[in-house]
Amino acid sequence: MSGVGSASFGEMFTPKLVTVLKEGYRLEAFKADLVSGLTVAIVALPLSMAIAIASGVSPDRGLITAIVGGFFVSLLGGSRFQIGGPAGAFILLVSATVAAQGVEGLVLATFLSGLILAAIGIFRLGTFVKYIPYPVTVGFTSGIAVIIAATQLREFFGLTLDGTEPGPIVDKLTALASAAGTLDPASLGIALFSLALILIVRRFRPHWPVLLIAVVAASLLTTIGGFDIATIGSRFGGVPSSLPAPTLPDLSAEKVMAALPPAVSFALLGSIESLLSAVVADSMSGRRHRSNCELVAQGVANVASSLFGGICVTGTIARTATNVRSGAKSPISGILHSGFLLVFVLVAAPLAAYIPLAALAAVLLFVAWNMAEKHEFWALIKASRGDAVVVLATFLLVVFRDLTEGILVGFGLGALLFLHRMANEVTVKGHGIAIATPDQADSTYEKGSEPYSDRVLGDPEIFVCRISGAFFFGAAASVGAVLDRIAERPKVYVLDFSEVPFIDSSAAATVLGFVDKAKSRDASVVIAGAGEASRRILLTQGLEDGATLFRPDLDAALKLAHQIVDEGGAELRTRPA
Repeated sequence: MSGVGSASFGEMFTPKLVTVLKEGYRLEAFKADLVSGLTVAIVALPLSMAIAIASGVSPDRGLITAIVGGFFVSLLGGSRFQIGGPAGAFILLVSATVAAQGVEGLVLATFLSGLILAAIGIFRLGTFVKYIPYPVTVGFTSGIAVIIAATQLREFFGLTLDGTEPGPIVDKLTALASAAGTLDPASLGIALFSLALILIVRRFRPHWPVLLIAVVAASLLTTIGGFDIATIGSRFGGVPSSLPAPTLPDLSAEKVMAALPPAVSFALLGSIESLLSAVVADSMSGRRHRSNCELVAQGVANVASSLFGGICVTGTIARTATNVRSGAKSPISGILHSGFLLVFVLVAAPLAAYIPLAALAAVLLFVAWNMAEKHEFWALIKASRGDAVVVLATFLLVVFRDLTEGILVGFGLGALLFLHRMANEVTVKGHGIAIATPDQADSTYEKGSEPYSDRVLGDPEIFVCRISGAFFFGAAASVGAVLDRIAERPKVYVLDFSEVPFIDSSAAATVLGFVDKAKSRDASVVIAGAGEASRRILLTQGLEDGATLFRPDLDAALKLAHQIVDEGGAELRTRPA
């Protein structure tokens, strides 16, 4: 038995790269990975720098994150196609951390988030991330898109602010509106040119690297036209031509305690974003990722990124989808993507100094527009009142309050909505007629005219009651109220549990209360069709076999009920089942 358990554990944490190599990796697959890796690197190059700048750090830190973090995500990850790197979803959290604790605090928070992510994976908690409701992911993603768009307005219009740009969106938009008089026509012109070029190329040549084409064209136009607008060179002094030496962040107790809250937020958001990206890759490729292995890899990638001065690493949905569409066959594509980005840093980094920030703002506005799940958002609004509440609450909290708060509140509302719906699926039938559903628990009970079964016709001493659905705390009180209003006073109550998939302790307590009341009336209770787990919970809660007799199905329960009625029941009601 131990061998089986250890084998399953080993399989759970085996990187997909190892699986691919065991299956046999051929030259044709390498050629496909080479093309897809180059394609993704071309997409990731401008995005990595744009996300870093929007996050309040220098563009080289975005490239470091894509190179180092992306390498370890592909090397150790549980997905064949996941592409790791900086993500737009982290922009607000990263910029807030930089503003509060500086770049050193950000690097430490990234390091700690890596340890947390690895622990989440090792303890197999990644499995629970899949329980996040769909309306929460849609509201979250749409909210992130709005935040990304808001962060790019300053560079898109070339605005000049008095002081630091505020983080909260209302304050940000107020400050930007007050600076409308400082609009720079040249910056706006380059931004509009870049955005128009992206849309045109995407319309007529969708397989071309539209983002890189737009950035290169905008850089050439800015340089040739001599426009005096902000560039990577003027703002950051360019991009270094090498990776820095790895350095361990300051792990003093004071620094760690200060960096721990953002680290937890990074880990929570990173686990959701990376596994959501892996699910997207699964749906596109027909493969299946290993969630806990993926989280361990994300943890290692964040630790490694922080050692080189990078920022948060996660699975990136757009780049991962590009990887799949480009024909990737294995994680080697992601490794090659990191290699191509490294070549750019080593060989062509000086060229990055000519990139206008307005062009990168256009790139991120385009990304934000595509990221916003507009159709899904409105579909959920119209689907049901509950889904609308969840998606709107998540969206509004993400935009106006906090990412983590939005996710947690949305998840809580989604869980409550699910419990409410599940509770309303529970029905109680007596002699075949619905006595009540939980929503009708306060209505007056009337005995139905249709028989539950021909087997109980003409025997007023037996009352059969069937409970259907998941019998848990959400429905326990309502079902208990229904059972209490049964008007008959038979000698035997038969509770049919054959359509109850499971019960919890609250439901067991409800049944126990009903049995006690039946005993006070000198009546017996027979439970039919209860599964082994349900029976165990009932007995653990204090139900005695002598008072409540279990039978495997309704036939056996009815047979016993007739015996109790015919024989007076005194002996049977005290005989263990």
